[in-house]
Order: sequence, then C-alpha cells, then structure tokens
Amino acid sequence: MTTYALSDTIMLSPGATCHSLVIRLDDGDDSGRAREQLAAAATRRPELSGLTLWETRVPARSSDAVARRSRENEAARPLGEGAFPLRAVLLRYADDVHDLVLVADRARMPLHALRQVAALFRDGNQVPDSIPLLDAATAVGPRSLARPAWGLADRGTLASWTDGPLKLTLPPGVDAQAFAAATAFTLARYSGDETVQLGILDTALSGEPRVLTLKTHGDQDVATLLAQTTARPQEQRESDALPAVGIVRGDAAGDGQYVPCLAPLFPLTLQVAARPDGTLSAGVRFDERAVAADIARQFCAHLVEVAADFAGGPGERRLAGIDPLTGDLARHILTLGGWGTPCRARGLIHQRFTQIASRRPDTICLTAGDTRLTYRELNDRAEQSAAGLRAVGVSPGDLVGVCLERDADLVVTLLAVLKAGAAYVPMDPRHPADRLRYTAEDAALSVVVTALDSFPREAGTVLVSPTELAARAAKAPPGELQSSDPDGSDSAYVIYTSGSTGRPKGVVVPHRNVLALVEATAADFGLGPDDTWTLFHSSAFDFSVWEMWGCLLTGGRLVVVPYWVTRDADGFCELLSTEQVTVLNQTPSAFSQLIGADLRMERKLALRLIIFGGEPLDVGMLAPWFARHSPAHCRVVNMFGITETTVHVTVHTVTPQAVIAGSRSVGRPLAGWHVSVRDEQGRLLPPGAPGELYVGGVGVAERYLRKPVLTAQRFVPDPLTGERVYRSGDRGRMRPDGSFDHLGRLDNQVKVRGYRIELDEIRAVLLSVSGISAAAAVVRQDDPANPASKRIDGYVAATDHLDLDAVHAHVRAALPDYMVPSTLTVLADIPLTINGKLDESRLPAPRMPAPRSPDASVAAPESGQIPVAERILHVWSSLLKTEVGLDDNFFTLGGNSLLVIQAITMLRTHGVPKVSPKDFYANSTAHQFIALVDTLMTEDGR
Repeated sequence: MTTYALSDTIMLSPGATCHSLVIRLDDGDDSGRAREQLAAAATRRPELSGLTLWETRVPARSSDAVARRSRENEAARPLGEGAFPLRAVLLRYADDVHDLVLVADRARMPLHALRQVAALFRDGNQVPDSIPLLDAATAVGPRSLARPAWGLADRGTLASWTDGPLKLTLPPGVDAQAFAAATAFTLARYSGDETVQLGILDTALSGEPRVLTLKTHGDQDVATLLAQTTARPQEQRESDALPAVGIVRGDAAGDGQYVPCLAPLFPLTLQVAARPDGTLSAGVRFDERAVAADIARQFCAHLVEVAADFAGGPGERRLAGIDPLTGDLARHILTLGGWGTPCRARGLIHQRFTQIASRRPDTICLTAGDTRLTYRELNDRAEQSAAGLRAVGVSPGDLVGVCLERDADLVVTLLAVLKAGAAYVPMDPRHPADRLRYTAEDAALSVVVTALDSFPREAGTVLVSPTELAARAAKAPPGELQSSDPDGSDSAYVIYTSGSTGRPKGVVVPHRNVLALVEATAADFGLGPDDTWTLFHSSAFDFSVWEMWGCLLTGGRLVVVPYWVTRDADGFCELLSTEQVTVLNQTPSAFSQLIGADLRMERKLALRLIIFGGEPLDVGMLAPWFARHSPAHCRVVNMFGITETTVHVTVHTVTPQAVIAGSRSVGRPLAGWHVSVRDEQGRLLPPGAPGELYVGGVGVAERYLRKPVLTAQRFVPDPLTGERVYRSGDRGRMRPDGSFDHLGRLDNQVKVRGYRIELDEIRAVLLSVSGISAAAAVVRQDDPANPASKRIDGYVAATDHLDLDAVHAHVRAALPDYMVPSTLTVLADIPLTINGKLDESRLPAPRMPAPRSPDASVAAPESGQIPVAERILHVWSSLLKTEVGLDDNFFTLGGNSLLVIQAITMLRTHGVPKVSPKDFYANSTAHQFIALVDTLMTEDGR
C-alpha cells in the first residue's frame, strides 16, 4: 500500500461525501401535497422526522437556461457541517413545473434509500419498513486525499473543480473491465509504480469508497490485468488517504438526474455508467489542488488510447509492449523537451581562444595570485608549452595527464595540451595515490604534466613539470599542430567520474561540445569582456570546464582561486570583493557556506550572475541571500547537468517566489540539448510522470574510455529520435511548459522498514529550519544480519546554537515517523568532496552534542582570563569527546576537516585569533597549535 507524507495530502471537500438526485414532479403538484406526503412518511419512519422541505421560486420557465442553472447549482450544494443527512428543496418554475432536489450524505443515505425518498415525493408511495432509509452509524469523519507528485498542482490553489464531469469519448467495445484496467495501466505509467491502487465507489452497492490493488508488471499480459479488475475492492481505514485516482460506477436509472459526488471524491475522479445499449458513458472530475487541469486532460487522453487498445487487441499481449505515446503525440512531447532546437557548433577550443586573443591581445585574461597574464601572454605561453609537449613525444590524438595545483600553470598547460592536438586528463593533486595511479593506467597515459614529487611513477610514463616543458620547447619544431578534424569532433578532455563499481570511469568529450555550451549560454547570460569569473573547482571536476572556457572563450577575466581559499568561506568572500568578480559558479553545498560569510562581510560584492550546478539545489537555502541581494542586480540560475552531457543541460532562473514555493525546477534545455523522461523500459513518459531523465543533443559525450559495455548501457540509440541519448540515472519529470523538475538520483531511494524514502526530502525539511545552513541524511545498518538495526542519521550544519528539541519537533511535524532521523548530529559544515558534493565517507559517527562544561560556554570577553593553552585544550576535548594532552594530534584523535572549521569558530568565540585551515593542518599537534596561537596573539599585541 502506498503511504503518503502529510505534505502530500489535502482534506476532502465536503461535497465529495454527498450525492444528489433531481426528479421532475407531475405538473400541478404543489408544495402542500409534498409536505403532506413527507408528514405521513415521518409517522411511519421516525428517521425522516428531522427532514424539512424547502421551497424556492425560480422566475423562469423550466426549459430556460436560468432554470437549468438553478437545478445544477442546488444539486451541487453540499450539506453543511452537522446538518441533517438529507436536504430536500422544491424548485417552482414560472410554468408551474416542479423539480425536487435531494442532497444526502452518501454514507448515511445510500443510493437505494435516496431513490425511495424520491418515490415518496413523486408517487406518494410508502417506503417499506424492510428498507433502511438512514444509517444510524456515525458519519465518516474528515478524509484526506493523496496529492500525486505527477499531478503538478500548484500548492497555493484553492479548492476548484468543474461543476460537472468533462465527457470522455470511449470507442465501442470498451467495457467496465477494460476501462478499469486501462486506468490502472495509465496510473502505473504516471506514478512509476507497477503496483497501483484505484479507489472504487460502486453507488449501487455502497456509499463508501473502497480500494482495488492491481499489479501492472511488464511481463504480464493484458488478460491477466483485466482479470484483476473483477476482484473485490477492500475497505480502507479512515486514517488512510484516499488514492489519487478512482472510479465511481453506476448511475440512477429512469428520469432522475443523479450526481454520485458533488465534488471530486478522488483527486482525479472517473465516473462511468452503462447505457441501455451496453456502451459506457464516462466523464472526469478533478481537484485542482491535487491535479493540474492540463495533466488531468492529458491523463484522460492517454487512458482513452489504452482502453481502446485493451478492448480491441488480443489478451495475450504483454504490457511491456503497449505504449500510448507514439506518433504525433510522442513528437509533441519530444519537441516540448527541446528536440529539434538547432545548435551546430564547429571548431576547436584552442582555435577559438586564439581568435579572441588576436582581438584582445593586451587585455588581462588570467589572474592567479601575483600572476597576471594578458590574452597574448597566455596564448604565447601555451604555444611554448605545446612545443614542449611535442618535444616529449605528444602527438595529435594522445591523452595527456595534467596533475597541477590551481594556478596559472594549470590553465597554461590545459590550453597547451589542446594546442598540441591532444586531449587533457585532469587529476587533482590531493587525490589519493591509488586513484592517481589507476587513472594514469586506465587512460594509458604516456605523459603526465605535474609538479607533484609523489605522483606514482609507472614504467613508460614520462613525468614532466611545467618548467621542464618550457625548457624543452626550444628543441621542438615551431608552429601549432592542427587537429585532424577541425569541425571539433576530436577529443578535448577525459574527466574521470565516480563509478558504481567503486572505480572511476573516464568520460571522453569532444571540442565541439564545449563550443556548443558556450554558444548556447553566452547571449542569455550576457557573457562578455566585462565579466570576471573564478576558477573555484578542481580541474578534475567538470564544473571547471565551464568556468575556464566559459570565461576565456567569451573574452572575460579568469581569477584562479587557490585550494586553501576555496576551503575558507570568509577568505573566498574577500577575494570575490577584491577582484570584483561578476560571474560565480558554485555547488549549492559550497554556496551555503558563502552565504554566512557574505552576512559577516561589510564590503559589497559585484556579482551579477550566480550559477548553481553539480548537485540538486534546495532553493530554501537562498532565502538569506535574497534578503540581502536583489534578483534585479544579481541573477541566480540553477542548471542541471552531467559530465557525460558536457557540464550543463538545462537552465532555470531562481527567484524569491521560487524559494517560497519550494521549486525543484531546473528549467528548460539549452539550445541544442533535449531532455525526455522515460520509464524502466525506455518508453517515453508524459508531462507529470516521474522517471529517468534521458539527455540528447550536442552535449552528449563521445563514450566512456575503454569501457564499451558500459558505453553501450548508458549511451543508447533512441528509436523515437534516431539519435544517441544518454541515460542520466537522474530522476525527474517534465512540466507542461517544457521545463523539468529534478527529483534526485534514482539510486538515492532507500527502504527502511519497508517504506521507500527519498533522502533528499529529509534534507529539504532539515534545511527549512532556521539556523541550519546545510544538511545531509544517510542510511546506516549497524548489524548487516538484522534489518531492524537500519536507521536514518541526520547531519546539520549550524554556526549558532541550535535547539535540537525544536528541530526534532519541526521534522516530526513535516514528515511521517518512518522518515524522522533516528539521530541528529550538529556539525560546523557538511563534508564535501573535491567536487563540492556530499562526502558521506567523512561524516563522523552519529552523536548528539555532549553537554558543555561551564568553561566551554564562557563568553569571549571573560575567556581572556583563562590561559590560552587551557582554552585550546578545552575546545579540542569538547569537540573530540576525549581528554586532549599537549602531545596529542587533532586528527589522530578523530578530527577531520569539519571539526577543524568548528574548532576555529569555537576558538574565536573564546578570544583566540583566527587560524587559517592551512595553518591548522600544519600545526595539528596541541603544543604546536598553542605555540602558533601564542605567536599570532603576540603579533596582534595581545
């Protein structure tokens, strides 16, 4: 059974529990006769004694539109709370015609009883004592409706629905079984669940809805699914939310006009009834608080297609082979997702750079510490290094490893590799030696440019430093080698990404992909010579591709950010201000730390464009940013992308309104890229339905290096477009406007005690707590043999005191019990990988903060009375949960980068001067650290 979080439900409208019947009384009947009949009936049936006959005069003939609207309005008006479970209203028209409108609580007075009351008024027939008119049981309490994710309803929408059902045109041969089976199959496509629940209300049998569970596995045949529709629906607990889709069966025979529910009983309510000729009439009503109008109509269109297929085709067909989205409908959805948008980028990265350098030779294009290079100087140095590469044996088409710190030499070398006609394979100097060795071996690198003395040396691999390249350039033939394919199909770089097997895999990306990315974004973002960018990310992270070439191929200035500055939010914020950076690219996790630094800094920033990428963005974290920075002055953009699709795929401008709405949108595809949503069989899904995001177009990478099997699994031919597309492994959905929501990784779904959980949902709730700047949720199992030991551990980053009781209360109010983290650990920062993503391996063991001793909470002005050594040892002991001596090492006792930041922050509150993370690492033994602080305090004159 599907279980819904509280945030995924809405309360059932009162009209959904009511039904109505309108009958035409004989001409000349008056209200006096009707009242006499009611009084006579009440003497025999005391349960009718509380019924009052109301009368309304309608100043129009019974055939007029005014009369029709009066009937419809009266029949659609629900009972008031606490009212008698039946209302009777006599409408008197100007032509002396009378209509009786009966509205009843369906659970207290089902259809058969309502018909008996109607016969009482119309014919004067007494109701047999054997027929119960009013159920004496207590009326059903307020019910809730499931708000389906695929419904794409605006959560601010008030209750809204059509007065009557929208008609569905069913082809001949569609019976009740085919209709129910088609509904289940369509719901499975939209929800992504093979086992679905349909609400069923058979008005001839019961006034209360029941639930029918059907399995729609792809290996089943149509006949098997049809057979399931004859099963008896099960009763549902009153506390359970009604299913998202339901069928209301049956209609009143004869001349009465019967409405089985005055408001949608289910978010999407299908009403079907058998006509005298055996065909079905069908209509749909939907609650726009749960299902958007476009999605409801689209759902029904697909339902009709499937129903016709089920009714007309052989029953032995497998469900996996049935697809309602073909032909023009499929083309429409593909076009909506960007298919067919032209972007024909040609050329080579280094040639494009050379052209810009020739137009702006004396403009500064690179700043790295004290080094400042013009476009001419960068171009000349890169050509010199390219000559050095040729001198050590690099040929066009080769792969060249580059393992350098973030500085000017890094940018020069990457450009030089391209000028030599080769492709660069970036490696981070801080990666473990085993990973560096694996990358060099897997890529079969014959040359690696590095200044790292400890780089693993392998036979046949030449290690050369940037300085040595310049020295060897004199021995190389002059001139720049041209690529063998100037249209840009040659490989530009190979970036290694994490692999599901635990070993990284190399992604091969051609030149033209990068040029297409720049061309697709330059005009929209207004990129040009007036911009200053930062190179913040590791060259081994593909975000750096966008930072470098997005800047240098549009004439901007690139500021290289040293590693230790990227780990110091305050220092980085100062650099942004000093260098007057205008374009900033960040992962959301990294930016969350920068928001706090921005709040502490008095100097203004020159940022006009912030681009998020690398991981899903929880827009709630941006509230403090928008409180200080107007979106009119600084545009905030969220971009979804993957290494295999050349950094970025979609673009979405984030506004304060999106923060309030909690938007998960990543926008629409860039020109030249296209995105679609597919199910597990690769079939196209309609807007609203969640599934795997498939990416096609000019950004799709060439392949995985030397992994043909994996390449064939992830880079697949698309029978719909005839193109090669990439299976992203990301979960998302399309909206009717062609934009996309990112819903996390497909593999980020976990199960705890049988419940399926999205960890990103828990993270979003934690982030919504004031004072929490970053959060993570992980699942752990202490005893592999005992599933009961599995739990969710929550981690939050907060610089100020956090009331954990209040956090727990907030989480419990937003999430069901099975999603509430068992533990909540407060950290200074959430650990990130070099690429700025969550590093789960560096999360400490879960624990609640230990109570601090009185000394730990001493205010900063008074802490000066305590010797500095005692203050340091006390803070270290408090963080590491053990007594620390002068000879103890912070990291040996379990410290990590997160505790470093937390220690620095805590020490500053105790009057200790700020120590940089770099200095902390270099002085990690207590007596060394104390000596460092003594020196800093002496320099400060303390």
